[in-house]
Amino acid sequence: MIAPTIVYDLDGTLADTAEDLVATLNWLLGRDGLAPLKVESAGSLLGAGARALIVRGFAASGRTLDPQTLETLFADYLEYYTVHIADRTRLYPGVDKALTACARAGWRQAVCTNKIESLAKLLIARLGIADRFAFICGQDTFGVGKPDPKPLLETIAASGGARERAIMVGDSSADIKTARAAGLPVVAVDFGYSDVPVAELGPDRVISHFDELAEACAELLRA
Repeated sequence: MIAPTIVYDLDGTLADTAEDLVATLNWLLGRDGLAPLKVESAGSLLGAGARALIVRGFAASGRTLDPQTLETLFADYLEYYTVHIADRTRLYPGVDKALTACARAGWRQAVCTNKIESLAKLLIARLGIADRFAFICGQDTFGVGKPDPKPLLETIAASGGARERAIMVGDSSADIKTARAAGLPVVAVDFGYSDVPVAELGPDRVISHFDELAEACAELLRA
């Protein structure tokens, strides 16, 4: 029998990245003389990738961006964020222990994020957990990001898993929509960047700490 697969989101799920992401956005805003945004606004800004973050951040400051300007800002964003990617970013409590426990239990593990693949791999390496994952998928890996189901399904396949024995773990509506579109059960963490209580988005399970992950996944696999 094919081993089961857990596919994790990254930002707001495995790692608390909001401070570094919003700090990079605020660096862009500050260059244009715009006021910084509070990290508490992360729930309405994050989840769809850097371009969407920039668009949403400038919109919150009353600015609309044309496509050319957005691409220039995106390039600057990537350059700055690469240098500051782990200034304040940390794994959430219990993540390292949960990854180890799931590996020992025979689960394949992978990441499917709307971060650019190179940045996702850089951050995961800096956090010291790169060896835990069979595959890391970014927004650009398969040419489309979440909530399209393609990156999730391709991540499972690239990990050697099967959709029928896979579970998504995320923190936002994008993750839940992706899992639903792919026909997968989904576990949601309630400490991420959703701008509404994640339980209202209809995940199969909600956890408040990674100590609860193994049991939640085992229950869903048995269902």
